[in-house]
Amino acid sequence: MQATQPFLVYRDRIGVPSEIEFLRRQYIGFTRLHPVWTGRTMLPDALRFGDHLLRLGGDGPRGPIDRALFRHLWRVPPRLIRHGPIYPSQHGAGTEGYNSLGQGGIAGLAPVLHAQFARGGALALPLVQALGMRMVVTLHGGDVSKQKNWHGTVLARRWPAMLRETRRFVCVSAAVAEIAAHHGVPSGKLIVLPIGVEIPARPPIRRPTAHLFVGRFVEKKGIAVLAEAIRQLRAQGDQTQVVCVGDGPLRPVLETLARDTAGITLTGWLSPDAVRARMTEAIALVVPSIIAGDGDAEGLPSVIPEAMAQACPVIGSDQGGIAEAIWRDQTGLLVPPGDPGALADAMHRISHDTVLRYSLGAAGFTEAATRLNARIQSEKLETLLLSV
Repeated sequence: MQATQPFLVYRDRIGVPSEIEFLRRQYIGFTRLHPVWTGRTMLPDALRFGDHLLRLGGDGPRGPIDRALFRHLWRVPPRLIRHGPIYPSQHGAGTEGYNSLGQGGIAGLAPVLHAQFARGGALALPLVQALGMRMVVTLHGGDVSKQKNWHGTVLARRWPAMLRETRRFVCVSAAVAEIAAHHGVPSGKLIVLPIGVEIPARPPIRRPTAHLFVGRFVEKKGIAVLAEAIRQLRAQGDQTQVVCVGDGPLRPVLETLARDTAGITLTGWLSPDAVRARMTEAIALVVPSIIAGDGDAEGLPSVIPEAMAQACPVIGSDQGGIAEAIWRDQTGLLVPPGDPGALADAMHRISHDTVLRYSLGAAGFTEAATRLNARIQSEKLETLLLSV
């Protein structure tokens, strides 16, 4: 087998549970490069990315100082530049617990860094400059759409330098590319590359029993819209079960709904395998996203291709990357964002029309396998990184 060359992937907080699956899938088709996950904070779930982990500043007594200097003064930990840590890592073994680059250290790295999220690109700038690398940044949606990210933040301060230093901005949807262009990214640096999903060999056997929501309980996910749509369904006599997977600050909205309304289940966060199992039991995945009051907006919610790969029909808001992923009435149903009545009608329609449900699920599976296949999308990303 041909040896692969390590390259840096920057994510400031590595191991956020809701990110792991869609971040991991970006690299599953790589054959010439392999990622070394780099950042200031390692959460327990960082180990799900494997042993290729590098915590800036290390875990020793100077670590917090080095990380603060990196964050505020653009100072890269000097030990990283001089030596480069040992690879593979020995997690929990003292100061080298999250340090791994290989016997070649810094000299063995491919001269490209892939930063996740706009803020990650801003924070990675001094690392890119100190190591003489070229940078590619993936933009996911809320990282560039939230208004607060552009006022008094490290992203706002370093954005002009990012525009100069970054070779390509990879956008998970055309809608995200439009926002990036609005903030001054030249068209020649913009690439639209949706994140794919792993495709099973054949569509799974389905036993649909309930509608399914998966995601953080935050405003942009349309939690209030979903709650009102369920109330309207119950008022119309539709008692179809609804399962909500996830958690977040708007959980009380759904807890109140579950107390007052029959047939609502809140599971909390589930493992990826458990979510896929729920998708095989779902009448439809419901994605009622809106643009939040602070501008936070979806790029391409990863649960949409995940559901399509399980032949699960999707009901989504007709906006942004959601509308790009779903062909209206062919691979899913689209409803106006923020319209609980339209959402309730679509949920009722799909739960009572078996033929429609089957046809949407089958078409969605084919679409995911051809246009949102993670290995194909990952190979395109590797080619892009090598090209810069």
